[in-house]
Amino acid sequence: MPQTHIRFDWAIKKLLRNKANYVVLAGFLSELLGKQVKIQSILESESNRQAEDDKLNRVDIVAENDQGELILIEVQNSTEQDYFHRMLYGTAKLITEFLEKGEPYSKVKKVYSVNVVYFSLGQGDDYIYQGRLDFHGLHLEDSLRPSLRQEKLFNIKKVYEIFPEYYLIKVNNFNDVAKNTLDEWIYFLKKSQIKEEFTAQGLAEAKENLLVDSLNEEERANYLKYMENRRYEISIIEGSRSEGRLEGREEGIKEGREEGIKEGREEGIKEGIEQGKQQEKVNIARTFKHEGIDIETIALATGLTREQIEKL
Repeated sequence: MPQTHIRFDWAIKKLLRNKANYVVLAGFLSELLGKQVKIQSILESESNRQAEDDKLNRVDIVAENDQGELILIEVQNSTEQDYFHRMLYGTAKLITEFLEKGEPYSKVKKVYSVNVVYFSLGQGDDYIYQGRLDFHGLHLEDSLRPSLRQEKLFNIKKVYEIFPEYYLIKVNNFNDVAKNTLDEWIYFLKKSQIKEEFTAQGLAEAKENLLVDSLNEEERANYLKYMENRRYEISIIEGSRSEGRLEGREEGIKEGREEGIKEGREEGIKEGIEQGKQQEKVNIARTFKHEGIDIETIALATGLTREQIEKL
């Protein structure tokens, strides 16, 4: 049975900031971004500074690779409806924070926003989404490309290489079947387990360095307390959802009953009006018949059939 490892968010907060564990983080990013990533340093910025009263439902880390690019990794456990907005804010803040005053715009750093979420975000069934900016012509439907001079100046081939790129991992959507090395990492993010046959970059080191049993007594106690808090948070969220579903069901029944009464009342009124009109026609026909008017004329005036009039 696979050994249990430290959850990724706890590892980011406590262990992966250690230079000795950069290889673990670099392995994950290499598999996700599809290129070799070497962590140069973990940066302390306003966006990822951890407060003492942090509720542990959000963990951030900012890494700089050997190309001078910034990689913001965020782990979010609890539901946050404006999370897309926060992704945008996080990249914008990094761009401005690491551009020295007076520097030209060409010094803006490339930013990758990597988001690991353990809640249902948006509508989509996949478990990994990539977002990047591209420009398409509204009339000719062509793609806007950098000029040859821009390619040489900024070492780019596509315009989107300048802009932030977003990666969103919806962990709970993963079906637990690892079909490739990136899936092996997603499996670890979801299960906190690393199978013997896994070969993804960084997982061999994670298997050795991120074991729960490898923590000292104090760290282990803190980790177990953290996991207990996480279970409590999940319990509260699930309880709220169940209560919300129950209230919604009861409210729906109540609304349905009220709607039914309303519809019944309206239907009754409508039916009463129709019956009244019909009775009025009968009364008129009866009066005409009493006065000796022929049946054809009565039928034409009232819309009643000959049989109906004869029965009066």
